[in-house]
Amino acid sequence: MNIDSQGLVQDPRVRLAISPNIERGPMTTVRGIVVHQTDSPTAAATLNSYRSPGANGAHFLIDRDGTIYQTASILKVTWHVGLLKARCLAEHRCAPTELRALQKFDPRGEHRREMAKAHPERYPSNQDAIGIELVGQALPVDAPKDDDKTFEPVTAAQNASLQWIVRSLSLALGVAMAEVFRHPVVSRKNRSEAESAVWQ
Repeated sequence: MNIDSQGLVQDPRVRLAISPNIERGPMTTVRGIVVHQTDSPTAAATLNSYRSPGANGAHFLIDRDGTIYQTASILKVTWHVGLLKARCLAEHRCAPTELRALQKFDPRGEHRREMAKAHPERYPSNQDAIGIELVGQALPVDAPKDDDKTFEPVTAAQNASLQWIVRSLSLALGVAMAEVFRHPVVSRKNRSEAESAVWQ
């Protein structure tokens, strides 16, 4: 994978569709990759939403047919992660003081405490993570669950493209495969988001 001085991927498998409205400033170090689903029906709908003033988005978008769009420079921060969960909780290594603080449901406080830590003590955040969106909607479900919608499955073509882009970015940027996460792992999102995404 060739990445130019503007942070743009130069490869025939990637179509450039840069949306300056989702770029939030310089990203000097990439420490992780976060995989999302769009909750929109088409790539066109997502690309159109990225053109709105103040839009949020990710660096790459993968359509249901596997087409990959680069929507932001990898040298730019985008807002795609949200408030971080405590990584120490998932990895069973929280200090007693952290466990006490986590007993109270306080997502903003939890995020502040996480952002005071150096990576990899915390999950990758907006400031140091590449975001990859997969086109896919969250559809209503009949059975009562914690989440009242379930994301549709990722297609085989999307997973093939996801595997290529993740592997290529990992090699090009020196990101360990262990630092690639589904969105609900790092932040409080619908637990079914990117559930069927496969990148290894």
